[in-house]
Amino acid sequence: QVQLVESGGGLVQTGGSLRLSCTASGRGFATYTMAWFRQAPGKEREFVARITWGGSTNYAGSVKGRFTISRDNAKNMVYLQMNTLKPEDTAVYYCAAGLGYPGSNQNQYNYWGQGTQVTVSS
Repeated sequence: QVQLVESGGGLVQTGGSLRLSCTASGRGFATYTMAWFRQAPGKEREFVARITWGGSTNYAGSVKGRFTISRDNAKNMVYLQMNTLKPEDTAVYYCAAGLGYPGSNQNQYNYWGQGTQVTVSS
């Protein structure tokens, strides 16, 4: 069992940066693939980025080159550095954990945080 808590969301202007953090508690954090998803108002939740236990990363095309996912297994933390933010990045951002090698499909993830709001003003 893994519990996830996100933090770091807020209001930022277009072109600004934010770093989201996800704190994990429970056993076996280092063995999980960790991911970030987001859900904008009126839209379905979508994949943003993932990082495997070994550090391999994948990104959605819409954030590639602007966002960076990383993890610190010693601290049970995963991060999402978001640069050059755009109004279309406005959403609730969720941290997720999955066993094995889940990809961009949210149904492959076992545990979820409560989400943190990111709002990008134009």
